[in-house]
Amino acid sequence: MKNLAYQFSVLRYVHDTATQEFVNIGVALFAPEIGFFQAQCTDSYSRVSGMFLKIDGGHFRQIVRRIQTQIEVLAKCHADSLPFEKAPSLESLLTEILPVDDSAFQFSKTGVGLSPDPRRTLMELYHRQVEEYLSNDLTRRSDDDVWRVFREPLDRVHVTPRLKPKRIIAPDFEYEFQRSWKNNVWHVYEPVSFDLIEESSLLDKANRWYGRARCLFESRDRFKVYFLIGEPRTEGLKAAFSKAQNILHKIEGEKDFILESERESFASHLAGEIDSHGE
Repeated sequence: MKNLAYQFSVLRYVHDTATQEFVNIGVALFAPEIGFFQAQCTDSYSRVSGMFLKIDGGHFRQIVRRIQTQIEVLAKCHADSLPFEKAPSLESLLTEILPVDDSAFQFSKTGVGLSPDPRRTLMELYHRQVEEYLSNDLTRRSDDDVWRVFREPLDRVHVTPRLKPKRIIAPDFEYEFQRSWKNNVWHVYEPVSFDLIEESSLLDKANRWYGRARCLFESRDRFKVYFLIGEPRTEGLKAAFSKAQNILHKIEGEKDFILESERESFASHLAGEIDSHGE
């Protein structure tokens, strides 16, 4: 298999620009020969707040999601354009998204390498540059970790670029789902990890989503929410997970639940639905 040249850059959250204290939160990779341009980021601010106590979690997640979305949009724009006379550099692409300044979110200097599979290399770099430094607890995964499990089969059937953010606005609450498509009603997808540490955490998380959904279904927008569920890997949490599922099933409104074990059939079905009915 042919090795392809690639460039990569690490996205950092710089908590203090004076001391340059930072934590890696993502990786962007560009393989110009095949036009591959993609990023993998974490918006799990709880991990970052473990290192830096004072952090606006909502703002952090909003910025990270915006960066990842802008990369996906820019990648599609380049993919749809005529072939480059001269391929841009990763640095120039990232500057379009995040200008070089003294803000808290910064891309590192670019590195280079060769790979027969840029997508796999991106995930390996993400694991090495981000995950290994953010979590030493192998029994816990964030929502972002669960999304990566579902994203792999969705990428293979070319669904991921077709899912767009959608903000559902209700009288007392609003929430932006990062992945959605429309067929008369909005179909929105939310990864939810129940692979946590304590039983109480699972039940608290289920109750939070029950409350959110109850408010959101008062919106004028018609939508169906699909919860992409990350199951606990600790045997002792199975009973708590069952209770958490019972709580979610009490949500009044159009909903569905997809387990990790169903991700392949889910991806295949979703690809067919979007091809047949997507607006």
